[in-house]
This record gives sequence, structure tokens and C-alpha cells, in this order.
Amino acid sequence: MAVQSKTKEKIINAAVSLFNVKGFNGTSVREIATKAKVNVANISYYFDGKEGLLENLVISFFEGYIQELEQAFQFSNHESSKDCLLRIIHSILKYQHENRNVSRLVYREISLDTTLIREVMTTYLTKEKYYLKMVLERGMKEKEFKKLQTSFIIMQLKSMLSMPYLHPQYLTEVLHLLPHEQYFVSQYEKELERWVYMTICTSYESVNAIRMHLS
Repeated sequence: MAVQSKTKEKIINAAVSLFNVKGFNGTSVREIATKAKVNVANISYYFDGKEGLLENLVISFFEGYIQELEQAFQFSNHESSKDCLLRIIHSILKYQHENRNVSRLVYREISLDTTLIREVMTTYLTKEKYYLKMVLERGMKEKEFKKLQTSFIIMQLKSMLSMPYLHPQYLTEVLHLLPHEQYFVSQYEKELERWVYMTICTSYESVNAIRMHLS
């Protein structure tokens, strides 16, 4: 069983590496097997081919992603909407950082219109929208958040959360940031906190709190 697990892990790591460099269509099953140092037949055995391997990567990523989101949301009835939203942001950043190579692959894939991605949108990203919308609408109802279009806020938030993991090369080569380092994640989380306080929150106390926190 341990050998099977190790073989699958080697195949997954090789596929992620090659897909990120050459793209899904530009990568052959033989190349994955060669890089993973396994028999080509193992890819068919464990994943039913290259398409099944990609599906496994995408679904596994979003299973973990939604699990993190649900865990962050479970205390929402016992804390402010602001604290719940910040907890969600922290959880997503942490998850993406820990799975940054897969994150890059997955975020590129969901820009495509395929049967797999349509299923992901329906199953996982609709659930993500539900949790984010719940937090935002509760905060607006309790006057903790400004009256804003939830769809636009979700759009902005998701863009900021995914950008470092979708475009790590841009951050490194152009902005001279190091998204793979924990220091970057800590600093970027503070910037997202600032965005929440300044853009979404209504209270001047919240603004002052974030200024003190970031000073």
C-alpha cells in the first residue's frame, strides 16, 4: 500500500511540474512517466490516463479548498462578520501557499470551458460563493459592512487571493517579490486585511485598528 501511495505521489508531482511548464496539451503521458520514473502503465492504472490525472488534481485541490473554507466558516455565528471574513482569507492564503504548484495549475485550468471545469463551477465554486455571500450579507445587515454589490466584492477578493499563485513568475520577475516565501504570505495577508477594513468595513474604529495592526 505504501509503494502504491508513493508511486501515485511521484506521478502527481511530475504531472504538476510538467503541466505548469508545458501545459496539459503539450505534455505527453510518456513524459510524465519518465519524469516520475515509473512505468507508463501506472498512469492508466491509477488515473485512467492523462485526463483522469488532471481531473484528480483539480478535484483534490478543490476538495481541500472547500474543507478549509468550511472550517473557517464554522465559527461564524460566534464572531463578527469581519473576523469571519479575515479567518477565511487567512485559511485560503495558507492553503494556496501550501499547495502553490497545484494552485497555479488549477487556476489556469478554470479559465477554460471544459466539462470538468463546468462541474467544478457547479460543485465547488458555487459553494464558495455561498459562504462568502453569507458573510458579506450578514455584515451588511448588521451594518458592520458597507452596502456594496456582493458579486463585485467577491470578484475583487478572489482576484487578489489567487493572483500571486496564478502569476508567480510575474511577481518574481517584474515586481521582485517572492510568493513562495512565508514572509510574503504574512505581508500580503496584512494588505488584504487593510483592504477589508478600508473597502468593506463601516466603522472608523476598524480603520484605526488596522492602522495600529499594520504599523
